[in-house]
Amino acid sequence: MHKTSVTRKGQTVVPAPLRKRFNIGPKSQLVWSTDGKVIEVTPLPSDPIRALRGSTEKRRLLRALLKRRKEDKALE
Repeated sequence: MHKTSVTRKGQTVVPAPLRKRFNIGPKSQLVWSTDGKVIEVTPLPSDPIRALRGSTEKRRLLRALLKRRKEDKALE
C-alpha cells in the first residue's frame, strides 16, 4: 500500500513504484472514478487498440467476421 498527500490545489503524486509498474509518464492520463465510498484511479493506455491486442480470441472473432461478411455479400 502506498500513501500520498493532497496539496491545497488538489494535486497528488503517483508513487514511483506504481508509475513504473503501470508505465505512467508525463503525458499519461488517469481516470478517477468512485462508487461513493472508494476512489479508483485507472491509467489510460496511450494506444487503447494496442492495449486490447491479445485480449480476445482472435481466431473466433475473425471467423465470425468473415462469416458475417459472406452472409452480407449473399444478400446484395
